[in-house]
Amino acid sequence: MWEYTEKVKDHFFHPRNIGEIADADAVGEVGSIACGDALKLYLKIDPDTRRILDARFQTFGCGSAIASSSALTEMVKGKTVNEALKITNQDIADFLGGLPQQKMHCSVMGRDALHAAIACYQGQAPAEDAEGELVCQCFGVTDEQIKRVVRENNLATVGQVTDYTKAGGGCGLCHEKIEELIAQVRGELKQEDKADATAGRPMTNIQKIAKIQEVIEKEIRPMLQQDNGDVELVDVDGNRVLVALRGMCTSCPSSALTRTGIETKLKELVDPRLFVEEVAA
Repeated sequence: MWEYTEKVKDHFFHPRNIGEIADADAVGEVGSIACGDALKLYLKIDPDTRRILDARFQTFGCGSAIASSSALTEMVKGKTVNEALKITNQDIADFLGGLPQQKMHCSVMGRDALHAAIACYQGQAPAEDAEGELVCQCFGVTDEQIKRVVRENNLATVGQVTDYTKAGGGCGLCHEKIEELIAQVRGELKQEDKADATAGRPMTNIQKIAKIQEVIEKEIRPMLQQDNGDVELVDVDGNRVLVALRGMCTSCPSSALTRTGIETKLKELVDPRLFVEEVAA
């Protein structure tokens, strides 16, 4: 059984902003009831400031889908269109205090619905509809979507891609194609790493440690402290980052998810080769 944070449970049992906006300025729809989760997002936008005045949703799906949709509407209200476009699926998951890895596709669905709604507002075709070859017939996922989540989240297996997109989670006939796309993107990432190394700009070990400490202090600790948790940097050994969880994080059944979240943030902001190990507090 998956472990859910109290904030996920709150947004599931008490979802915010359910329903339609009759005179919505933008509507984004993703997913399919026939295949499982589906989400329809409505936005009311000030024409002068391009600020989102209201957001509502209708969804068909699991508790994580409802919670992610509810969280998204709270996150976008008050933001400008350009600010809203910067929201990532990881931001949605972080807002909820984390999601089980197997449910990350729910936050991806929210991000995609937001992009579809804003594309609608701007009179454009949704990016995912405008380009990309359909790979997963069961869940309508394109090669561009798969490559994006592999790149953004440093994924390495078909199972991880399924967790984020559901692609390959139906009949399984597209697994081979997904493996090819993973290999393609990871090959590109390796080339980028190699290019960075030969450019003469690699960080020294002291610089790396300082950057890791900065990200933990500014990006990670404030998020954990909201739920009475904390984390301490213990040591850095090459690309191994040793941390000790503190406070509520030490007894939380989702501590493995917390470690994964810390690792994802450090990969994104410091070095994609880093991996995090938890040591005794």
